[in-house]
Amino acid sequence: MSRIRSKNTKPELLVRKYLHSKGFRYRLHNKKLPGKPDIVLKKYQTVIFVHGCFWHGHQGCPYFVIPKSRTEWWVNKINGNILRGSKSNEELRREGWNIIEIWECDLKKKQVESTLRKLSDALLSIK
Repeated sequence: MSRIRSKNTKPELLVRKYLHSKGFRYRLHNKKLPGKPDIVLKKYQTVIFVHGCFWHGHQGCPYFVIPKSRTEWWVNKINGNILRGSKSNEELRREGWNIIEIWECDLKKKQVESTLRKLSDALLSIK
């Protein structure tokens, strides 16, 4: 597990590259904010989390399958991630931040363009 990245993942880099190409400027992994959001757009008072479907328990997603070995441990691990994420979201909302969550499966080839277009539309509608 030590080799599994929490920062600079392929889905995160894809979103960052798109945002930069559209003129959005951001900060990365702000440790002062709850949950250390992947992308922070202070101008829009918005944070973006790019979630891996497996690690964050994306329900109904074909990429979220609980492993057959050590099932109880994995269920506890994933449920802990979900719980921490929801607590972070609550704290961020209380502080006045808008939250956008993007799932890894939404960045696959068939959906990537529409997902990124929706992201920029959402950001532009905030301002």
